[in-house]
Amino acid sequence: MKDARWHWELVHAERARLTGLLGSLAPEQWNAPSLCANWQIRDVAAHLAAAGSTSTARWLVNMARSGFNADRHNERLLRLQLGDGARQTLDNFNRSASKSIAPLKSVTGLLGEVVVHGQDIAQALDLILRPEPTALRAVAGFFASKDFAVNSSTLVKGLRMSAADDAFSCGNGPEVRGELLDLVLAMAGREQVLPRLQGAGVGELARRITAQPRK
Repeated sequence: MKDARWHWELVHAERARLTGLLGSLAPEQWNAPSLCANWQIRDVAAHLAAAGSTSTARWLVNMARSGFNADRHNERLLRLQLGDGARQTLDNFNRSASKSIAPLKSVTGLLGEVVVHGQDIAQALDLILRPEPTALRAVAGFFASKDFAVNSSTLVKGLRMSAADDAFSCGNGPEVRGELLDLVLAMAGREQVLPRLQGAGVGELARRITAQPRK
């Protein structure tokens, strides 16, 4: 079993990769829609900055003050990181990038946040952001094993997820086959990747994803 330090190295590497992409964006791109419903690119970056700089105690206090409503909780935290403009949002994300803070004590869950939300930004802008295969395998295994920030394990229960570009596979049942990155995004409920997947299980996976409330 890999230790927390190994997972933190992956988190920091993926954040550094995203820092490079965010630093290259034109001002208007920060206000473009992301793959997250109702969030612009800047909102996603602020959300990641909040996830990387909010202690467990602050996280719990904010959740209580948000009436234990997860959407309100996320919105309150990201507003603290938005700042007055894109430059300040980027600065806040950059300051969080090297920190080792996981509000819910799950470093792999935090890695999943960075990987998935990085794609919410990049793919919405038709840009390429390619996570390390090691990071993708860690996130895919985590998503398949439990529901955390997303209902990933529930989405793929009774399906076999098989990577076409990697040795990763998990589960039993009708197959869903595609690139590992697309499998990870599908497990995170991103319906945009469904046309890129193949196999007898894609229809059922699509039904489950589209039945979820959009976030």
